[in-house]
Amino acid sequence: MAIRDDLYQFGPFRLDPEAGILFHGAEPTMLGQRAVALLRLLVQNAGAPMSKDALIEAGWGGSAVADNNLTVQIAALRRTLADVANVAHWIETLPRRGYRYIGPAVATCGSTAAGATPGPSLPEKPSVAVLPFSNLSGDPQQEYFADGMVDDIITGLARIKWLFVIARNSTFTYKGRAVDVKQVGRELGVRYILEGSVRKAGGSVRVVGQMIDVSNGAHVWAERYDRRSDDIFALQDEMALAVVGAIAPSVRKAEIERVRRKRPDSLDAYDLVLQAQTDVDSGMPEQVTRALVLLDRAIALEPTYALAHGNAAMCHHCLFLRAGFQEINRASSIRHARSAIMHGQDDALALTWAGFSIGMDAHDRAAAFTAFEAALAVSPSSALTYILGSVVLGWSGEAERAIGWSEQGIRLSPFDSWAWAAFDAQAMSHLLRGRYEEACRAAYKSVQANPAHSITYVQLAAALANLGRLDEARAAAARVMELQPAFRYSRQFAGVNCAPALADALGSALQQAGLPE
Repeated sequence: MAIRDDLYQFGPFRLDPEAGILFHGAEPTMLGQRAVALLRLLVQNAGAPMSKDALIEAGWGGSAVADNNLTVQIAALRRTLADVANVAHWIETLPRRGYRYIGPAVATCGSTAAGATPGPSLPEKPSVAVLPFSNLSGDPQQEYFADGMVDDIITGLARIKWLFVIARNSTFTYKGRAVDVKQVGRELGVRYILEGSVRKAGGSVRVVGQMIDVSNGAHVWAERYDRRSDDIFALQDEMALAVVGAIAPSVRKAEIERVRRKRPDSLDAYDLVLQAQTDVDSGMPEQVTRALVLLDRAIALEPTYALAHGNAAMCHHCLFLRAGFQEINRASSIRHARSAIMHGQDDALALTWAGFSIGMDAHDRAAAFTAFEAALAVSPSSALTYILGSVVLGWSGEAERAIGWSEQGIRLSPFDSWAWAAFDAQAMSHLLRGRYEEACRAAYKSVQANPAHSITYVQLAAALANLGRLDEARAAAARVMELQPAFRYSRQFAGVNCAPALADALGSALQQAGLPE
């Protein structure tokens, strides 16, 4: 059967102009032939204005018709989109000019026949399929290693609550076949495809993986891992953990970018949380205040949404420490954290945010680590759990354990948006142990990872002062005051219940740097 290239997929819809049908998932809609012709022209030119004349030519073949005929057909098109997916706003009116399609990215795809059944519609949350990895070892006996690694990756991804992961039984039907990842994405109804290869030679193994957004063919993530193969099963577990840890933040970043392209009035609770995430991650008052507006909307839509509560707890934590130590922010941080724990026992990310707020704002380190350990039981590859756990350990004065947790977090997710916090934990821990050069290196990494956060410069100022580099220390201190004019280190220490030995070590160095007590 001939392959046709004139099918268009956008969001949950698939348009077959030859058959004259707009599908929603596998179900045909009631959209008429003329409206289908108009929709085809709009999605073919997604994002570009289409004049009334061009649309009338597409729908009526150049016949002389009144403008109100076009208006009626556009209204029918919008009504169909609204009835089946509540997205009428994807067709934008340009007054006195025409119309424009402003919905999700449009993918052109083929079909085996005019009556072919479309694949399943995309789920609401990000969806991933892990294809069998290619065995490039030239040894059929190594198939078990490649297959076992894919099994571990699927299991690890399936533990992440906000991901929809296709089961192994479905993805392994593609084993041994040359595939088009876009076609696989359509057939399985997923947005992201992970594929890879394994090459085992002698005592070493190389694994290469890449994740592709099938809607536009863009690479979301790609990495190569080289390891010794002394213990093949331990290696399999280690590499699967590393892949899952690296993929999770990459997918979240891609999802945040996707949501940013949507109109604000189309956001549901999940998308509101994604929209807020970048500002939450900033850790600074102006941004987290903006994030709270979105998070409050998400919680109003879904009061038991654990991840929204966890993010809100982090926002109030930041406001407490960096916007005046208001008791209302501390209490709100703890309240949202407890809601996140109550409703998010199967959500590693919600448990992580909650554990951090409980540890830092309620000063209950034992409860914090109960939450962190629960998060790791749900998702052992949760890099953020290790990173935020390292911060709690750092302020508690548990220097070596803090360094260990921070290193594990960075190993799992080297480019994590919270990597600065792991380096921050390393900096204070090295400083407590008198390793000032190491503290300075870690503080510089923290500043480089998040130059807009005041606490990164606090650690840098302390490390430089201990090295006798007072001019540089004072410059770092000036940056602290620029970012957080009300900063007082004694209040900071009290706010996070800083271990006495660390408070002494940091305090004397910050005093030398010129920061106010």
